Amino acid sequence: MQQLNEYLQLLDTFIGGSSWFVFLLLGTGLFFTIYLKFPQIRFFKHALLIVSGKFDKDTDKGDATHFQALATALSGTVGTGNIAGVALAIHLGGPSALFWMIVTAFLGMTTKFVEVSLSHKYREIADDGSISGGPMYYMKNKLKMKWLAAVFAFATILSSFGTGNMPQINSISTSVYSTFGIEQWITGLVLAIILGFVIIGGIKRIVKVTDKLVPGMALIYIIGVLGVILYNWENILPAIDAIFGGVINGGAATGGFLGASFAFAFNRGVNRGLFSNEAGQGSAPIAHAAAKAHEPISEGMVAILEPFIDTVIICTLTGMAIVTSGVWNEKHENTFQYASIKVLDKEYDTANKEDADDLYRYNVNEKQIGLFNGDLDVVEGEIQNHLSILHSRSIAENIIIKLNEQPYTGKVIIIDGDFKNTKYTITGLSLLNSAPLTIEAFKRSYFGDVGEYIITIGLLLFAFSTAIAWSYYGGRAVTYLFGVKYVVYYRVIYVIGFFIASFVDTTIVWTFSGIAIAFMTLPNLVGILLLRKDMKETLNKYLTDFDKEWGKK
Repeated sequence: MQQLNEYLQLLDTFIGGSSWFVFLLLGTGLFFTIYLKFPQIRFFKHALLIVSGKFDKDTDKGDATHFQALATALSGTVGTGNIAGVALAIHLGGPSALFWMIVTAFLGMTTKFVEVSLSHKYREIADDGSISGGPMYYMKNKLKMKWLAAVFAFATILSSFGTGNMPQINSISTSVYSTFGIEQWITGLVLAIILGFVIIGGIKRIVKVTDKLVPGMALIYIIGVLGVILYNWENILPAIDAIFGGVINGGAATGGFLGASFAFAFNRGVNRGLFSNEAGQGSAPIAHAAAKAHEPISEGMVAILEPFIDTVIICTLTGMAIVTSGVWNEKHENTFQYASIKVLDKEYDTANKEDADDLYRYNVNEKQIGLFNGDLDVVEGEIQNHLSILHSRSIAENIIIKLNEQPYTGKVIIIDGDFKNTKYTITGLSLLNSAPLTIEAFKRSYFGDVGEYIITIGLLLFAFSTAIAWSYYGGRAVTYLFGVKYVVYYRVIYVIGFFIASFVDTTIVWTFSGIAIAFMTLPNLVGILLLRKDMKETLNKYLTDFDKEWGKK
């Protein structure tokens, strides 16, 4: 598992975690924001009117209303990214990573506007009578680049597992195990069965679930997270300072947090921002293609609201809750995951400037440090060697090694800093990340220990709705590549993968997720940039026709 994770992390370094990818993503959003004269600001009010159904016509064709399409797309984005993803971004890049998530969302509002409009314009009717749309259709029908459309469709299938499947159930099962003690595979099995029943019904059954589930779960979560922030009201100004103060220089070392460079905070913030709102990834256009509309631009305007709701509102509130509570840089008792462990070849003292600098540079991928090779001498669970163990990017403390739930005595073989055998249970104090970090923030509020249940239930609803939406996206990609009759086979594999991912190592799941997102995003960004003139002409025509029919609204 550790070797697989290292391979995936190396691949992620060149793709999703690389500077060129995040610059391409933000650069595309910035280009269209200027090119189309800040549509995320100009058309925000108009988008709200469209969602309300004010400009609907009886002749509009599609499988879902504007609101249902928005709810389905939001169900695909409002998920673990808002609870676990924000926590992971802050864990990796410090509070300033949240700033870059917000920037990504602001520019992403325009990117979604463009990709959804173009997708809706070039959508088709599938063999079963349903509406099929997405970036692959404008790549094929307008750009005449069937090979690029095929690459995108394949990437969508891959990303349906990397975005909507594996991270969602993994976060659910981990959280349920932590809260209720239910084995991860049991949670995975039960939810996999429920998922199968929902997605077999296709888009019409999916929208019936999401348009009721999404608004309710979002409202409950927002109320809960506001409760955390208000409980820690005295930390609101210091939290804002931490988020914006480290934008230029990165996050300084504090508590168990070893610090993060500007580049690392920037990369992780943009990467997690994309995971949360999916702007530019090409997923939302697939959901919006099914919406009833006579003008593609009108549906594109609806999509403007998604990054705003998902990231600017929900993710920002989550980030503020985590930072104001102070849990993000504190070490907490937890069970270690092997993919996040490195056994170092000496004792490190973070109070020592040289040691702290070495650890910081190792964490931000700027330097290699010595890794231990040999045997750990363990007596009654305690390591006798004079060395340090890095877990979850922090120096672990009070480490206990158990075998069969009993403190272990004997030798433990370590090769290049990794445990050769993963049969042991290792516990201790270290930083938390993902959902467990958000849970700790909620527990430090008016809710107390009840906060754990709020997050667990919220995560279950958020993540499960995301898995539902992404099964539809992957199914549309399968329809494009192979035809409608093969969708049922995809759904079976999707449900099986959902179950298996419930008990796979969390670190590996998130690393694979970053790679899959980038693989899907790249061809979509190329496509919309090539169609920039088409987009501008379509927008200008819409505005002219709208003024003639409705007057300026």
